[in-house]
Amino acid sequence: MKRYTDLAQVPAGFGPTVVTIGNFDGVHIGHQKVLSTLAETAQHHGLTSVAVSFDPHPAVVHNPAGHHVEIMDQDSRQRIMDSLGIDVYLLLHYNLNFAAQSPDEFVHRTFVEALNARYVVIGDDVRFGAGNSGDLNTMKELGQQYGFDVIVVEDLLADGTHRCSSTGIRSLLTEGKVAQAAEILGRNHFMQGEVVHGAARGRELGFPTANMDANSTGLVPADGVYAGWLTDEAGTRHPVAISVGTNPTFEGITCRQVEAHVIGRPQEAVEAFNLYGQHITLEFVDYLRGMVAYTGVEALIEQMNLDVSRASEVLGV
Repeated sequence: MKRYTDLAQVPAGFGPTVVTIGNFDGVHIGHQKVLSTLAETAQHHGLTSVAVSFDPHPAVVHNPAGHHVEIMDQDSRQRIMDSLGIDVYLLLHYNLNFAAQSPDEFVHRTFVEALNARYVVIGDDVRFGAGNSGDLNTMKELGQQYGFDVIVVEDLLADGTHRCSSTGIRSLLTEGKVAQAAEILGRNHFMQGEVVHGAARGRELGFPTANMDANSTGLVPADGVYAGWLTDEAGTRHPVAISVGTNPTFEGITCRQVEAHVIGRPQEAVEAFNLYGQHITLEFVDYLRGMVAYTGVEALIEQMNLDVSRASEVLGV
């Protein structure tokens, strides 16, 4: 799969293509329905499929004082799109000048001149152009004007009642509802990053952990303990109990930490099972409990044993 980050990078005479547009944060099951339709249409007509998106997210540009956290990074989105059969990811830089384009200007420059679109695949809630003034009817009118057909993909409803949305997924994750978020994502929510050295408290308590670097990608869910999976650089998937938060039993921890204890690894095998420096994927399967400040180490160890046992049950290991 190719990625272009500017219209100037698109080769002259590119296409003809089938195009869709969106932010695709999370690439949830609603996005997947649109992208699958895009890929199938392109394959059927012998055309190139192109997903057009924006970076940074428009919410960051229009409300810089807001707190917008994305579900996943652009590389992760591209990998999922690639698995769905999309040929090209056109990731355009979004700023206020770009946002000022009228719907006609945007479609003509991007879809017509640069991509030579023959079909445009969109959801019925599509909005584009300055002030989000363009909608489905606008796109159909522009299609008639510029000679491309518009294929409308109906909303895919979560639980048969609610629209699948990235906003809804973010809300679920910030509440710790990772299992519910997974139903809309079509996969477990995940983080990716390097394993770094921590304070080694877990090792001292008999529960060594892989600590995620502060620059890891992926939305950090609510504080608490989770059952999940860790995939190492060799591609091996390990069952884990994950802790997210500041660990209130101990003083002096002010930053939220994400750390995972690999289930079934005895203390004496820790040195041989060295994850430090590895780039791992951490999946969140289910929420087990909230963060609690225990009155002593013994009570904490007892709870950690219960957490590991419960995580094992959830994961079926």
